[in-house]
Formats: sequence, C-alpha cells, structure tokens
Amino acid sequence: MSQSKSSKPKYQGSSAVALKYNPEKDNAPIVVASGHGLIAEKIIRIADQNGVPVYRDDSAAALLTMLDLGTPIPPELYQVVASIYAEIIKIADEIKKNQEVL
Repeated sequence: MSQSKSSKPKYQGSSAVALKYNPEKDNAPIVVASGHGLIAEKIIRIADQNGVPVYRDDSAAALLTMLDLGTPIPPELYQVVASIYAEIIKIADEIKKNQEVL
C-alpha cells in the first residue's frame, strides 16, 4: 500500500546536527549530535526546550550529518557553519530585543 504525501510523518527525511564550539579549547565547532528522521526531531525538540537557537537549513544539515560525532568540522565546511552562526546571532539578538520591549 502506498502512502500519500499528506500522511507521511513530518520528520521523514529531515536531518539535524548540534554543534558546540569553545574558542578557548576547540579549533573548530564539533559535532555533538546528529541524526535523521525521529532523531533529528528529538535534537530540535531538545534544543527548543533548552532555549538553544535553531537554524533550519536542510542542505547544511545533510552535509553536517555525514560527519562523525565528536569530530570538528573540516575547513571545507567553515563557510557553511560561519553562515549558520551568523544567522543564529541575528536570531538571538532579535529575541533579546523583543524581551527588552516586554
């Protein structure tokens, strides 16, 4: 029996990666969680529950999920990750400004 697009779970095909970066200790951001489907949804849910900004970019996530856990991102992906961090900083600044207004 085939499944129509509307009945597919929302997590099907999604990917997520969690990175950590300590400039005093790490040369580059490190992959600390990575997964597809249900695992991706769990990573996103945990980030949301803990106030960690989430940036959604399916192509970047697909590239980063190819890396092993605990490994720093390779130089070839520095630009991708720098763009993600720039967007997260913008999001965090917007949240902070909105909280100051309240």
